[in-house]
Amino acid sequence: MKLKTKIHLFSTVLTLVILSMMNVGIYILFEKMAFDTEYKQLNNDVDELIAALSKISKEADAATILRTYIPSNGAIRVIDSDEELKLFVQTIDGVNNYYPEFKEGERYSIGAFRGTPILTISKPVIWVNGEVTEVQTMKILVDVEKNLDFLRLILLSVMLVGMLLMTASSITLGRIITRPIKKLINTMSQSRLSGTYKKIVVPPNGKDEMAQMGIAFNEMMEQLEQNFKKQEQFVSDASHELKTPLTVIESYAKLLSRHGFSNTAIAEESVQAIVNETARMKEMIAQMLLLAKSNEQHLRHFEKIDVFHLVETTLQSMRTAYNRKFLLNGDGPIYANTDIEQLRQLLFIILDNARKYSEKEIKTTILEEEKGVTISILDYGNGIPKKDLAHIFDRFYRVDEARNRKTGGTGLGMAIAKDIALRLSAELKIESTVGFGTTIHIFIPNTQILIDF
Repeated sequence: MKLKTKIHLFSTVLTLVILSMMNVGIYILFEKMAFDTEYKQLNNDVDELIAALSKISKEADAATILRTYIPSNGAIRVIDSDEELKLFVQTIDGVNNYYPEFKEGERYSIGAFRGTPILTISKPVIWVNGEVTEVQTMKILVDVEKNLDFLRLILLSVMLVGMLLMTASSITLGRIITRPIKKLINTMSQSRLSGTYKKIVVPPNGKDEMAQMGIAFNEMMEQLEQNFKKQEQFVSDASHELKTPLTVIESYAKLLSRHGFSNTAIAEESVQAIVNETARMKEMIAQMLLLAKSNEQHLRHFEKIDVFHLVETTLQSMRTAYNRKFLLNGDGPIYANTDIEQLRQLLFIILDNARKYSEKEIKTTILEEEKGVTISILDYGNGIPKKDLAHIFDRFYRVDEARNRKTGGTGLGMAIAKDIALRLSAELKIESTVGFGTTIHIFIPNTQILIDF
């Protein structure tokens, strides 16, 4: 069943239920008010009748008084203590055969006479001979019946008109609601068939749920398109990067096959080249896997740590591993709220990058500021041209291809560093001067914004 049909059916049923309950309530209330009004009026007439009967001295005068107070559509019956009929007057034939049924403790009754409501009030009166008798005054509520019939007709008409109006409004509402949904379905179908990421037109000032749904859909399509392009670019770059070491390995393998067994120098050169390219390819694949995993959700454990101590121990590890000068400026302790293991990994990547592209010492400075902690790592390498700074964090980007081959770079280190910094809510900034060196600043704010990947 279509959504529009469901909306129409639901609104129709709901309208029918609401109108029916309202009409029943109005009818019951009007009926009660009508009966109450007739009861009060007839009760006053009966009180006047009893007062008049109490003043007569002859039984013959009683009939005259009864005829005076008899309702225009009704009758009056006088019954003695033995329930014998003493006197009866009527204005409509057949009422003498009607005997009302009174509930226990009540002196009035509402019944039906020939399909018309009839109201009966029974009250005691002292008869002429001193006997206590019962006077039953009956009134056929013809006007009330007509009014109730007219009210039923009006309520039925109101219900029919209300149903028509509600049906029309529900159809219109269903079209309004389903129009953007249809548009969304058509756009998704076109995107599936064409393989593109189409978007729907959203009113610029739309603030309702449908507009929000359209905005969310467009944002999702834009994100999917970006992710697809990144994935496509990543596969293309990876294929290109792996092609070179595989070509080198293949060339040396062929050279080794042709001359290596008879020429020791060629054999050693070939084996060494294959080992080097294999190691570089292995490192590249490892970094590619790490970079791919960086888009997954990582568990982060933020805690208050001594950043100065962490940097100091990291630099000591680098000194031992590469026998290079790694200098540290600043005084500790300096505390920050961050993930110690991921920050350590970020430091290793940037320090290792500085080591590869600089022959001199590496200087690290830690500065505690009002809004957070800044770690600055300076190398005295060749520097990075201004045109390349904006692409430093791109995957597989290299400033100097020949130099990267020499240092064994893969062009993935800074992309990984950027992802780690994003997870830590840290900020990376690069300052570089050609011929002087490069400084990378790691800013760790006091307040972290947790982002899921």
